[in-house]
Formats: sequence, structure tokens, C-alpha cells
Amino acid sequence: MTTKNLLVELFVEELPPKALKKLGESFASTLANELRKEGLLEDQSVTTTFASPRRLAAHISRVREKGPDKNIRKKLMPSAVAFDGEGKPTPALNKRLEKDGLSERNLVREKDGGTESVFAVFEEAGWSLIATLQLALRAAISGLPIPKVMTYQLQDGWSSVNFVRPAHKLLALHGSDVVDVDVLGLKAGRETQGHRFEATNPLVAIRDADSYAQQLESEGAVIAGFAARRAEIEKQLQDAAAKEGLQPIEDDALLDEVTALVERPNVLSCQFEEEFLDVPQECLILTMKANQKYFPLLKDGRLTNKFLVVSNIRPADPSAVIGGNERVVRPRLADAKFFFDQDRKKSLMDRIPGLAKVVYHNKLGTQGERVERVAALARAIGEKLGGEALANMADRAAVLAKADLLTDMVGEFPELQGIMGRYYALHDGEPAEVADAIEDHYKPRFAGDELPRGKVGLCVALADKLQTLADMFGIGQLPTGDKDPFALRRHALGILRMLIERDLPLDLVWLFHAARLADVKVIGQLSEFIYERLAGSLREQGYSALEVDAVVGLRPPRLGDIPKRLAAVRAFAALPEAASLAAANKRVGNILKKAEGTVVATVDAALLKEAAEVALHSALGQAKPQADAAFERGDYTASLQALAALKAPVDSFFDAVMVNAEDAALRANRLGLLATLHQAMNRVADLSRLSA
Repeated sequence: MTTKNLLVELFVEELPPKALKKLGESFASTLANELRKEGLLEDQSVTTTFASPRRLAAHISRVREKGPDKNIRKKLMPSAVAFDGEGKPTPALNKRLEKDGLSERNLVREKDGGTESVFAVFEEAGWSLIATLQLALRAAISGLPIPKVMTYQLQDGWSSVNFVRPAHKLLALHGSDVVDVDVLGLKAGRETQGHRFEATNPLVAIRDADSYAQQLESEGAVIAGFAARRAEIEKQLQDAAAKEGLQPIEDDALLDEVTALVERPNVLSCQFEEEFLDVPQECLILTMKANQKYFPLLKDGRLTNKFLVVSNIRPADPSAVIGGNERVVRPRLADAKFFFDQDRKKSLMDRIPGLAKVVYHNKLGTQGERVERVAALARAIGEKLGGEALANMADRAAVLAKADLLTDMVGEFPELQGIMGRYYALHDGEPAEVADAIEDHYKPRFAGDELPRGKVGLCVALADKLQTLADMFGIGQLPTGDKDPFALRRHALGILRMLIERDLPLDLVWLFHAARLADVKVIGQLSEFIYERLAGSLREQGYSALEVDAVVGLRPPRLGDIPKRLAAVRAFAALPEAASLAAANKRVGNILKKAEGTVVATVDAALLKEAAEVALHSALGQAKPQADAAFERGDYTASLQALAALKAPVDSFFDAVMVNAEDAALRANRLGLLATLHQAMNRVADLSRLSA
């Protein structure tokens, strides 16, 4: 069956820029999937997505005019219902055949479970491209990832439709032929519109599916492909920056958004007055990116007074466009400078009383009360990590950490919280370590973000995140499903990263106590929550499920040595004795669980009767001190490898010794021997979890 390439475009009013990329991908993929389901595509068919501010389109190669015929087998009814006692069709069967357009020639009888049923077997003609594309268009439009749609009237003045933006044209070409479909009150044709101002002709008549992108660019002054337009903008940004000897700021989200705002990008270089550079560069960069969609230019990582703007027009003389953008940005920068100057007239410490008027949570009091809890916890952590000097610094930083929430700059740009606190703290004469901690206590803010740069920052960041978890779990505000309004999962992962990557000598039991957690149920819930996050994080880092379960299953309170434990388990698992010892450890654990009463890990050598139990006791007496000594000095690999010598005596013990002997003293002694073995084997990790 011959094929042609298909092009479908929906021309609309300006689409939401932050959603454009996903809208284009969804529109194209749904069309292709629906056509493929009905057999209109070949295995080699390729879908190309186009998305610009005013259009969603898809080019699909090798599309058939008609899908293949299908062999249908449909169950109609039990034979007892379909035929009477003489074997003639009943009225029920005749009615069904008439309804489905079938005859008795299409019928077969077959066993269906315990009864016989009548099946209709027939060939159904494949769907045409017109019919399939009609349904595919409706599916593509209804399936667009839009939280809200708008209702608008059609040109007849009576009908109305629902879509993300008013749609004005529908283009559908199979090769050079128009496909007669309609949607949103529009009938398909071959015409679309180009650039609002720079198109050669107001309407562009597309010759065939393959000329769409080329004609739109040459006649319509539009780069239709999102990726192509993005690449063009990126190239122009680099070229324009290179002419100035500078570097454009890297921001993929901003680049995507600007790509969704223009159809014919034209990058122009602009500048502002150097006096504004006295304002912290984070403020200027944020106001230029967030409010104006500009690309600030940097030199060696520092902001300059030059920036790039992506225009949607290419005038012969761009001076008016450049001047207009420079005039627009000036008031924004002046506002930032005003906020910065005003904020510095009042110290952070003078703002602290205002936090008592800000509600943190109706069950947890004000921000002021929360700051007191965080400061007390930060002081305790500081005392533990560095004595009184670090405790004092951590206390001071924690007290000041939230004060910048009451500044004008953070009120205007919440993203700058912490960052502005650092600038204001330095202005107030606070030590650099305190100022850095004010900024860093929010870190890590996301996966892959850097950790606080110093010990003071670590203390405050740990305290801030742990206190949030303690407070929220204390009032029953646990995350559910995909809902986590207080970012508790992120806080837990941040705590884990700090404890592990900085190898801090703190354990969870002590941290919970320092956070004044007393409710056993809450402690259990929070502990389990943190260990679940730990297990998930380790699996994402490439550790196997068995390795993670073996280490995390022990619930080690000190998390800083988790990497060493995992490395030890991996090295142990590579030993030839590992599988046998893991299986034996699992067997020992099961025996001890089933034992009556409490098993004490002590052995009376005088009660050892069998040669195998004597040998195991002797081998354990040699291996255990070596394993324990290595464990105490933190050499977990050596600790586990010392246990490899136990393989032979353990195997012999289970082959020759009856643990549950009738003699109670003998039985208790053998259980004590196994309990001693179990303790020795499971200090680094639960080795039984390595046994499949």
C-alpha cells in the first residue's frame, strides 16, 4: 500500500509560553499514536514536532490512506440461546445478525468454558485516513496537558468550543492533498498564517507536507520547530556575547520560555547604567530574567552592565528596539536599588521581633517561636561538632536566618531569601561564617545542589530541616502520595546528604533527642521516613537492592559511615564464602526467632559435646575479636572479611549438630553459640539479606 507524508497544523492565538514545549509534544505524539493504533503508520514512520507561539503541528512520515482490513472474532451468545431444539436460529440470533450486518455464513460454534457458544467470524474493512485522523485530532486536543481551557464563540455567533486559546485555522495535508477533517469549528485546508509583521504574504499556502517548515520560514518568516528555534536563539546569544567578550547566563528554563515567545528570533545587545551594579548581582539578574526575559551578560562569573534581548522582529535599524528595552529595564533596576538601600537602613537583628507577628503554622505558632526552636537545635549540634565557639556561631546564624523574610527585597523576590540575608548580615558587621550560614541554611535546595560551605552553615541547615520534620510529624502532617506541601521528602534527603557526604559524627537517636522529640510513635514514624528516603537514594546511586537492604535493614543510627558499610558489603559479596555464610546467617536468624524465651549470647565451653560445635566455638573465638577490632576502627571491609574463615565450621555445625537437643542446658548453650555467631556476623550489615 502506497504511503505519503502527513502534516497537521492547528493555528491559534498565542499559547502559554511555559507550557508550549509540552503542548507540542503531546499534540504530535497523540496524533501518531492514534494513527498507529489503526495501522495507518509503518514501522519506519517518524514523527516530527513543531510548536511556535501560534501553532501546534506534526509531520508524520509514511502514512497510509487506509488501514489494513481486520479479521474479527466476536462472541455473540450461548448456542442454547442462538438455536432452538431443531437447530434453527432463534429470533434472538436473527435480531443480533441483522443488527451487526452478518449472516449465518459468519457463524461458528465453539466450546467456551463449560458451554458451547456462537461466534461471528468476519473481515472488517480498515479505517480510512480521514476517519482516523478525525478521531485522532479530537483525542490530541482533549489530551493536551492544560489545567484550564477557555470557552469562546465560533464565527456563527451561536456555537462555542473549549480550547486553551481561540483557534483560527486547521491545516491537514497528506502529501499534497488536503485531508477533509474538521475540529473546533474549523475545516482543514492548506493555508496557514506566517509572522504577524514580517511574513512575505499574510497567508502561506503550503504545497505539500514536506514543504511546510521551509515555506513557513521563507514565506512566513517563522521557524516552526521548537528545537530549531531554540538552537538558533542559543547560537545568536553566543555570537552576540562573544562580540562583547562576555558570556551569556546559562538558564535552560529561560531559554525554553523565550523560545516559546518568538517566531523569528533576533538577539540584540543592550546595556544599563553601571551605577546599578552596586546592587547585589542576584537581584539584578533575577529582575532581568523573571520580569523582562533578558539574558544578563557575565565576565568571569560577575554581572556586567550589558544584557541580551531576544526580539521577535528584525528591523533594518534595531536602535528603536534596543532603546525601548533599555528604557523598560531601567525602572526595574531602580526598584531593586531602592529596595536594597531601604533594607540596609534596618539591621537584621532589629527585624527579629517582627517574626513574632508572622504565623508559621496555626498548630506550631509564629516564625519567631520556630526560630527559637531552630536556634536551640543549631546550638546543640554546634556544641556536638565543635564546642562552644561553633555553638555560639550557629546560634547567632539561626536567630538571624529568617529575618530577611521581612525585607522589601525578599518580599518582591522570595527566591532571594537567604541570599539577601547574607548581604545584609555582612553590611551589619556579622562574621563571614554567620553571613554565609544565613544563605546556606536553605541548602541543599534540590537534588544535586551544593551543601553548606562551612560548619556553621551545616549546623543551621541541619537544625532548620530537622526541626521542620519534627514539627510536622509531631502534628501529624505527613506526606501522602504525591502531596508534600512542606517539602518534607526534600528536607529528609538534605539531612541525609549532609550527614553522609560530610561524614558528620551525629546519629539519628541523638538528633531526635536534641530536637526534643519524646513521643515514641512520632520518633518511629520519622525514623522510618528517613530510612525509606535513604534506601531510595542509595538505589538511585547504583547500589543493588540486596546491598541497600543489608545495610539499611540494620537501621544504623550513624549515617556518615553508610558508604563504608556499602563498600564492605560489596567486597564481602564477591568472596566465594559469601553466599554460604549469608544463607547460614538467615538460617541462624530463623532458629533464634523460633526459640522459646530469651536467648543469651553466652557459651559454656564445658557443655560443648560435638566436635563440630567445639570447632565453631574455637573458630568464632579467633574470628570475632579480629572482626570486632576492625569494626571499632571503622574498617568494615576487614571486619566482614574476617568472618570468611567461619564458612567451613558453620557448614559442619549444621551438618552434624542438633541445635534443639532434648537436654535443656545443651539446647540453651547451642542457641547461645548461634546468638554469638549472629551478633558477630551482623554488626556491619544484615548478611541474611544477601541470601536470595
